Parts: sequence; C-alpha cells; structure tokens
Amino acid sequence: MSRLLHRLFALCGLVLLGAAGIASPVLAEPLRLVAFGDSLTAGYGLPASQAFPVRLQAALRAKGHEVVIENAGVSGDTTSAGLARLDWSIPEGTDGVILELGANDALRGLDPAIPERSLDAILARLKARGIPVLMAGMRAPPNLGAAYQKRFDGLYERLAQKYDVPLYPFFLDGVAGNTAVNLPDGVHPTAAGVDIIVERMLPAVEAFIGTLKAGAPAAGGTGAAGGANPG
Repeated sequence: MSRLLHRLFALCGLVLLGAAGIASPVLAEPLRLVAFGDSLTAGYGLPASQAFPVRLQAALRAKGHEVVIENAGVSGDTTSAGLARLDWSIPEGTDGVILELGANDALRGLDPAIPERSLDAILARLKARGIPVLMAGMRAPPNLGAAYQKRFDGLYERLAQKYDVPLYPFFLDGVAGNTAVNLPDGVHPTAAGVDIIVERMLPAVEAFIGTLKAGAPAAGGTGAAGGANPG
C-alpha cells in the first residue's frame, strides 16, 4: 500500500473520531531552527554528521524536543558577509535563529564597530520578520590587547540588551585554548570539542526553545561564560 493511501486512511480516521466526539491526536510540527554562523557552525574540518547543528539537534531530540536545525554556517564569513546573505539564508517558516558570528572579524583585527553594526542590522532584520534569536557571543584573541578585547567582547551584551534577546556569552566556552579538543590549527573544534559546546550550550537552547513553544519573546538572560580566542 502506498504512503499516500496510508495518509488518506489516517485522515479519515481522524475525521471519524472527531464526528464521534472523541478528541483526535494533534500531529505537532517540529520547531524549525537555523544555525546561522561561520566555520564554527558549518563544521570546518569535520564530517557533516559532526557539525554543531547536527549534534545540537541530536542532543535536543534525545531530551524530547521535536526540532529540525538547518546548518547555515559558511566558513570564513565575517559579520558583514553574514548580513549580505541573511535574507536568503533564513527561509520563511523559520521559528528561531541561533546566531554565531564575529570570530573572523576578531581574527582579522577589524574595528569592533564593524561587527557591531553588522550584527545590529542582522538582529533588526530578524526582529522585523518576527523571528526570535538566541545570540552566541565571541571573545577577541588576547594578542589584540586589553582595549580591543573590551570593545569587542562587550558588543554582544550591548546588542542583546538593545534587542532584548537571550545571549550565550561565549560560543567556545570550554573549548578555546584546549589543544585536546581543537584541530591542529588551534582554532576549530574537533568532534569532541563540538560535543562540549553542545553540552554547555544546551540549557540556553532549551530555554530558548521553551519561549518558542510558549509563543513568548525569547528575552534576556546569559549563559555560562568562558575565555580564549575564537575561530
């Protein structure tokens, strides 16, 4: 029997249950999230199955959350490049976005005003489309100096407050600077490193998902912090 016939019989059954006054089960659609970022999201140097969005989706489903997470990470992207592709990278029907950008801006030593403007524009566009955001912060490499670090690191908190979005302070918390869980380049996490990121970020993502299910704005709050240079 074809899948179409199975579907038709199932629908007929639901109609009959309703006519008999019996509550029919509701087939819930999974939440559709987009992980929008750079190589840290894309899974640089790893099999596709080990990329952050895939591992996060698996962790959420293991805890009973029906979610689908699209990998919209592009290696090498700065915040400006992310802004340039935002509209076609976030399709209609997206329930929420995990925003991870800024590492390449810092690695290139760009004026922190540049990523702040770009992230501001990204958040403004997503807000205008009614798409909630969980923002993942980044940290500047220490070799750029304390003054640069202060300006760069602080931009995420400023934008989170401005747009009233939840902030996970440092995407690479527990991974940055740890050679055991980074690729030989010292910048990108191994599969084990990705799992650490997922484990530490999971409570913040679950809280974000909770607001999406409730239909409430995902506002305020920060997660665990960490320190080291991004990738």
